[in-house]
Parts: sequence; C-alpha cells; structure tokens
Amino acid sequence: MESINLIESFSEFKEVKNIDRATLMSIIEDVFRSMLLKKYGSDENFDIIVNPDRGDIEIWHNREVVDDEFADDSFDYDEAKHISLAEAKKIDTDLELGEEVVTPVKLEHFGRRAVLAVRQNLVSKILELEKDSLYKKYKERVGEIMTGEVYQIWKKELLILDEDGNELLLPKTEQIPSDFFKKGDTLKAVVQRVDMKNNSPIIVLSRTSPAFLERLFELEVPEVFDGLITIKKIVREPGERAKVAVESYDDRIDPVGACVGMKGSRIHGIVRELRNENIDVINFTSNPSLFITRALSPAKITSVKIDEETKRAEVFLKPDQVSLAIGKGGHNIKLAGKLTGYEIDVYRDTDIDLEDVDLEEFSDEIESWIIDELKNIGCDTAKSVLELSTEELVKRTDLEEETVTEVKAILQSEFE
Repeated sequence: MESINLIESFSEFKEVKNIDRATLMSIIEDVFRSMLLKKYGSDENFDIIVNPDRGDIEIWHNREVVDDEFADDSFDYDEAKHISLAEAKKIDTDLELGEEVVTPVKLEHFGRRAVLAVRQNLVSKILELEKDSLYKKYKERVGEIMTGEVYQIWKKELLILDEDGNELLLPKTEQIPSDFFKKGDTLKAVVQRVDMKNNSPIIVLSRTSPAFLERLFELEVPEVFDGLITIKKIVREPGERAKVAVESYDDRIDPVGACVGMKGSRIHGIVRELRNENIDVINFTSNPSLFITRALSPAKITSVKIDEETKRAEVFLKPDQVSLAIGKGGHNIKLAGKLTGYEIDVYRDTDIDLEDVDLEEFSDEIESWIIDELKNIGCDTAKSVLELSTEELVKRTDLEEETVTEVKAILQSEFE
C-alpha cells in the first residue's frame, strides 16, 4: 500500500534528544489526529500507524458499507463513518452491505497547505517537549557533578556539551581563577542552577561551588559516598583554600584520615582538580571552642574566649602563630569564621602561661592513638589533661586507669 511518507519532515526527529520513542510517536499521532478532526470532524474511524524506523506514517480509514439510497438526506450519512455500496464496489467487488471497508488515506487528500501546517505543528511540539524534557532532566540534577566537553570559548563564559550534545554554560564567575581550558578539553563541574529564558532552558555549571568539592569527595572517598562519613560543612575561597568539616558515627573510622588517604592519595586527586587549592579537613565537634581551634589549623591556639550572644570569639596565640592563623590574604581566618559561624578576633598572647605544652610534643613518649583520644575530649595541651582527675579522664575516654595514670606522670614530669 502507499503510505503517507514524511521522510523530509518526520525522519529528522528519529534521533531527537531527551524524548523517548513512545512519547515521540504519541506526539506525531496527536498532530495527525488534529488534522483529521479538522477535515472530517472526527478521528474515531481512523487508525494511525507510526513507523519511526522508516520515517513514515500510515493512516487507515474504517467505514461501514451502506445502501446507495442512504447517501442522501433521509439518512444521517457521515462520510467519516459510511461509504456507499457503489463506492465500496470500486474498491472491492465482493463487498456487501454492513461490511467494513478499510482504505488508506493519501497525503493529497489534505492538500499542500494542511501538510505544511502539520509539519510546522510537529516541529513546534517536539521542540517544546524537548526543551521541557531537558529542563526537567537538569532540574533533577542540580547539585550533581557532570563531565562535558568545551565547545566554545567566550570572554564571559564557556559553552559546554554534555554526552548527549546538550548545551551547558560555565560562566567566568563560576570558574576557578586559575582555570584555563581549550576547545575540546574535558572538564568536571557541578550543575548550579537551571533557568528558563525565552522558553529555553539555560543550564549553568559551577566549579567554585562548595557542592562541587563535596561531590569530588564522594567520588574519591568511598566512606563519604556510602554515608559512613558525613560532610557537615564546606567553605571555600576557590583556587586558594577550602575547609571541610567531617564527622563519622562509627568510632572505628577516622574521618580525617579516610578523607586524606594513605600519604594523601585520596585528597591529591581533588587538589589537582581544584588547581592546587589547599584543603583543610577538620574533625567536626559540637564544642565551639574546640571547633574554632581546629578550624584555625595549622595555627596552634593557646586559648579561646567565646561570646555566644554576639557570636564572637577571641583567640589568643603565641606571636609566631598569628600569621599562620590569619593565613595568606586572610583566607585562613576568614574561612574559619565561615565554617564555625563565629566572628574571630586574633590576639597575641603575652599574659597567659607560656609554659603549657601541646600534646603533640609528647609523641615520642605517648602513643598517637592515646593523644588522639585526649584531643577528642578537648584536651590539646599538657595542662588541660592535668586539670582533669584520673576518674574524669577514664570516664570521658576509652583509656584504662593505668594508662591515664602513666600519661599524667609523663606530663607532670615536664613541669617539675
């Protein structure tokens, strides 16, 4: 049989992006049914068969054979439902009254203008659905990492193509200052947001978002991906420094050690991706004083005074630690403030007892796991340990009484 062949107008949509085949076929059928409704007033007696592989469509007209006399005003004759016996005999001489005759509907039945209107309607509907599908697809992927190819480089943004050839934008403001890409380069970024402009989805990527760093940790650290380690908060100065607060609900897992990896193996890949951005991974704690102390790493803090009402913290350090606490360009103290939620003021410590000694100084006499156990309860210096009773230390740590006594003896000897 001769089918309505729309190779030029239909087959171009066979590989349309973001729309599954069933939806595409449904759109094409709906468009042609609207054309039948316009011509015949009804589409009930028509079967439409879409052949996406061949790029054509078949329309079959089903009609009941009625007596020739019924084709006048005395009978509610409907050319969409009925065909006279005389006309039916021209198709098949064996046809009788009451039988059903099926005939193909040819393209010329509709006229050139109607076919052009169908084509325009089809193009419009598919493009509209494709845009809507792309919008929904990336709206669901906001915050996810994706890989794309640099297709075009402009002054204020990059045009990126994803694996399906969809166009994404990476603005200059969302690039790390030291980022440099050439056409054809592959890059990773996180989906920042999806906007609609002139009924077209605009997908914006980011490499400076904290979410990008979080996704990179999920890629590099299995414990983060599996939820064994939780990233509590991330703050960044893109390309300069980042601070990541991590926590594990499993005492057997060291969250900082797991994130850094053996000899920095895990964090190394993240640092490379972020153009050598310095990343401080910090053990999260609900103790604000201890959290601020850890957040100002690598500086060693002597003491911290906190005002909860104004959310300000006064940090006292030895003179040689002040520059470390502030950091290059003030990045370290600025990020520590964002991470902890406190406005941090740094003071040179001149009045406080300078004889106190950091626990790390005893690493040759006390095993590192014991030092970590003491630090977990906020005891970072020798005097902070000695101020607590043996019973209190045993109660708050997993250390044996004998071990605590031995540790206190070592620390006490430092001051005697």
